[in-house]
Amino acid sequence: MRKENPKEPASGEAPGTAGVLERNVEAILSHREQFERSRSRQERVADSITHFAGSMAFVYLHIVIFGIWIALDLGWFPIAPLDPTFVTIALAASIEAIFLSTFVLISQNRMAALADKRADLGLQVSLLAEHEITRLVELVTEIGKKMHIDASHDPELSELSQTIAPEKVLDTMEQTERERVAASH
Repeated sequence: MRKENPKEPASGEAPGTAGVLERNVEAILSHREQFERSRSRQERVADSITHFAGSMAFVYLHIVIFGIWIALDLGWFPIAPLDPTFVTIALAASIEAIFLSTFVLISQNRMAALADKRADLGLQVSLLAEHEITRLVELVTEIGKKMHIDASHDPELSELSQTIAPEKVLDTMEQTERERVAASH
């Protein structure tokens, strides 16, 4: 059996890709760990409660608690009912729902802020890639001219070699969206 060289790229992988991939994975994991460490105590508590409330253990616990409570109130056990009108259990469930929804909202707000950061990073990477591709198109066009290759028949080439301002793209998207909304009314 042939022993693989750890520095060799895996089959189908471009040379140098493994290092870039490992660096990117490490950077992402490091950023995620830093984000987790930067959470406040209240955020950790809210996330823990939300995590537990979204588990089957939470469901089973409520089945047992509410099941016993209801069974006691229905007189299935030889003790006096705690809440024969079920008002107290309804009140307890309502208060619990209020607090649980608050904890869920706290966690969702934190996750939305993280998603916004990731979207900003994705946009920045996309803008950098667009800039690099535009520069590559310009270089390839110049190389083509030096080699006397006529690319003037390609109408997209001149468009691709122009830098697009992201704010113009956003303005165009918003304008198109407003026109569609206006047309639908």
